[in-house]
Amino acid sequence: MTAPPRSDKSEGYSFPADTALPGWLASLPSAWQPYAMLARLDRPAGIWLLFIPCVIGLVFQRLSGGLFLADLGWVALFFIGAVAMRGAGCTWNDITDRDFDAKVARTAQRPIPSGAVSVRDAYMFVLAQLGAAFVVWLLLPGDAKLTALLALPLVAIYPFTKRMTWWPQAWLGLTFNWGVLVGAATASLITGPVYLLYFGLALWTVAYDTIYALQDREDDALIGVRSTARLFGKRAALIAFCFHLGAAALIALAAWFNDAGRIGALAALGFLAHGAWQTMRLKASGETAALAVFKSNIWAGAIVAAGFLIAALIPERAPKTIFAQPELVPPVRSQSVDLPFGLELRRKPAPEPDVWLARDIRRAMEIRGLDPDAAETTPER
Repeated sequence: MTAPPRSDKSEGYSFPADTALPGWLASLPSAWQPYAMLARLDRPAGIWLLFIPCVIGLVFQRLSGGLFLADLGWVALFFIGAVAMRGAGCTWNDITDRDFDAKVARTAQRPIPSGAVSVRDAYMFVLAQLGAAFVVWLLLPGDAKLTALLALPLVAIYPFTKRMTWWPQAWLGLTFNWGVLVGAATASLITGPVYLLYFGLALWTVAYDTIYALQDREDDALIGVRSTARLFGKRAALIAFCFHLGAAALIALAAWFNDAGRIGALAALGFLAHGAWQTMRLKASGETAALAVFKSNIWAGAIVAAGFLIAALIPERAPKTIFAQPELVPPVRSQSVDLPFGLELRRKPAPEPDVWLARDIRRAMEIRGLDPDAAETTPER
């Protein structure tokens, strides 16, 4: 692949051969162009692949209680955080890989190996992007804050895994899908099915990043960089599909445990069908189609997110039966427990189940003084 023609605004700077938006880059001020490339803003596929797991985790934990108007705000924060953290991670990756990038034709014109950005300025840019991510972090709930912090070691270590192991894609899977846990913690709690979903999406990342690494297999072999694409050799496309298969199985299992119903099962099947299509295209077109197939994984993730979103909006009805169901009367629990010396321990009342927008509407009514029950529930001072 040849590098895109240089723009008059770029002042002699050649864009990398793997940029996806050379026209957009050329429209930016010349001083901004290298930093936009450091943050991979000209290659937005990675932003979507980091953002979609956050949405999946959020709607996955809304399956039982329904969605809320506030979730639109969380989704917006997740997107801003994905842009900032993906940019910071890519800049950090370019700092640590600058010697390797200079030896690979596809990456030799990236800002640091080409000299367009100094290493010192790149470090400052990392801090600036982390500052933007910190603002997003401040707005998250407490549990989500702690969960998000635990991702930082994964991001910091990732660039070095390709020097130590043949499985850097597995580490990337754990890193890139951490948003599932953050989204779940934002919605409610991180439960067992959430972990199943997380590891399922991590297998998905191994599949699509193996496909992405097919582009650099020869150059990686020359400079000693390890990857699953090199490890799997000629069977890389087939083994990548095996990871798609494992991912679909874990997604389906997590959906079953979390009562996603038939819609969740259909989402897992649609995800698997997309993985099969990726394998067939790679088999037909070879490594020349690797980049396009990699980018198509945005739609694979969107299938899962859309499936869980629909399942949260349209809960499945209970199956009909001609047999009478036994009527179970829940035991009446006393609201207080007597203790010695005349003391009394009162139980906290059970929370009412949430439904679509109900909580937000209730709060709005209380603020405006329209809720007739608000006075009754307000504790006396």
